[in-house]
Parts: sequence; C-alpha cells; structure tokens
Amino acid sequence: MAASRLHFSADTSFLTLQRRPGPEVSRRAWRTMRPCTPPPLLLLLLLHMAGICAALPSPSNVSISSHNLQHTLTFSPGPHTPPDASFTVQVSNTRRKSWRSVVACSSLRVGQTCNLTRAFKDPFSTYRVRVRVVTLNQTSKWTESGPFEPISDTVFGPPRVSVSGCGSCMVLRLSVPPELKRSFQLGGANSEVLVHVQRTRDRTEFRLLLPLQGENIISYMEPGAEYCIRVSFMSLLNHNTVQSEAHCAFTSAPQPKLCLSMLMGGFGLLLFLLLLLTCGSLLRTRRRQQLLPRPEKPPSSACSAFPLCTLKQPESAS
Repeated sequence: MAASRLHFSADTSFLTLQRRPGPEVSRRAWRTMRPCTPPPLLLLLLLHMAGICAALPSPSNVSISSHNLQHTLTFSPGPHTPPDASFTVQVSNTRRKSWRSVVACSSLRVGQTCNLTRAFKDPFSTYRVRVRVVTLNQTSKWTESGPFEPISDTVFGPPRVSVSGCGSCMVLRLSVPPELKRSFQLGGANSEVLVHVQRTRDRTEFRLLLPLQGENIISYMEPGAEYCIRVSFMSLLNHNTVQSEAHCAFTSAPQPKLCLSMLMGGFGLLLFLLLLLTCGSLLRTRRRQQLLPRPEKPPSSACSAFPLCTLKQPESAS
C-alpha cells in the first residue's frame, strides 16, 4: 500500500491541508473529500453586515466648558447617526488611569449635554472624557476629549454689582452666593476684587483693590460727577476671569439744568422790571417838573448890594 503524502491545495479563497489518496482511493471518493465552501449569498450578507457595523459614525466636537467650577460636556453626532441612537460617557483622570462610566450620562440623546461637576471631584487633577454612539445592535468607536484641569480651565466671575452715590464717594455692593464664594476660594481666588473706575465726563480712570465683602466705600471722588464701575475677581491659579458689566451712578444728585435755567431767567426778568420801573419813575419826575410854573425871580438892582436899601413895589391898579 503506497504511503500517502501531504500537500497544500488552493481552492478559490480557502487554503486547506489534504492527504493525497493512494491508488486504491477512487476518484469519486477523492471528490467527496474536498472542503465545503459557504454559499456566495451568505458570504455577501456577512460582508454587508460587517460594513454596516463599521460605518456607524463616532461623535465629534467633544469639548468641556466650565464656569465657576460648574462643568458641562458638549458634543455633536456624526453624519448619518440613527435617530434612535444614544450616547454614553466615560471619565478618566491622571491618578486613576481606568475609565469609569458617568451614570447620569449613560443614555444621552442628540442635543443633550452632560453635567460633569460631580464627576470632576478633584479640581487639581487632569481629566479626560470619551463619548460613543450605541444602538440596539451597533456600537461606534470612542471619541476622546482633550485634557481638562478644573482649577485652571474654569472661568471665574462676574460678580453681581450695584453702586450708589454718597456725596464725594461711591458705595460699592457685591452679591456673591455662599456656594459661589466657596468655589472662588477653592479655585485659588483672593479675598480681594479688582475695581476699575472711570469718570464719564472726561473718561479719567483708575484701579484699586478692595476686600471681597458685601459693601465697600470708594472715597475722594468729585461731587456731582458720574462714575462707571466694573469689578472682577482675582485668582493666583487662574487668570480666566470675567469683568462685570459697567454700573454707573452720580456721587451726589446733580442740579437739574432746567431748574437752573428757569431760575436764571426769572432773575433776569426781575432785574429788567426793576430797571424799567426806575427809568419810568425818573421820566415821570422830569415830566412833572416841566409842567409846573416856574417861580418869578426878584429883579436885580443897584441897591441889592446894600442891606438897608428897599425898592417900592408898584401899586396895583384898583
């Protein structure tokens, strides 16, 4: 009996290991030993399903925004994302290198955001976030965000400000909720605020540091002038601070221009009437003097120089 020999046989897309039959094996038996191949239709269906699974788009524009240590994750769905798809979020930091799911963001829909404030417990650690799409029978690849450090990447401010005048000074009032104040202190914010003051009339400005408290007095200001004030927090670890809007007020109540004009007009009218009455009185006096008869003057004579000299008055005709 001839020894059988091993050889490789290539059949379409399959490489098989076969035992070469001896002379005693019939040709019909040799044909039945050929390996079976999957039907072409089934192969095409498998390739099509694999293409669908690979084509599920991953999310894009994964970013983290933070304001006063309140962190929010936003992302955009990939093109042709199924409408029934959901998104799941995982978080990792530099200390625990493993990824953990965010329970509150395990089934997000298109357009929803994820609040990561509780997930980022350590403000001094560096975090990364990743998002993927999940459907009933498909899962996309993860899309990862860049590194995020809460203590340095958050934005502080602006504080709530109100101002009022007090003669030659301004009263500055700051309203900071307790939880927000704790966030500022946790984020390395100082116990002072930077105040920017500008006079409206000539835009003269100056800056000063004031304590972070409910009320402050800004002294040595011009009475009756308008000033605009803006306030921002100071932080040693974070320079991403936002100034408040400008709040303007007068140091003291300005005199209304209309009342001043009316007062000056009334004074001028009174002066004109007084002058008119004086002129009229002088004219009437002079006119009266012109209408009255003038008294006759005694005739001058040579004996007027002598005191004992008298003149005889002419006798009136009877």
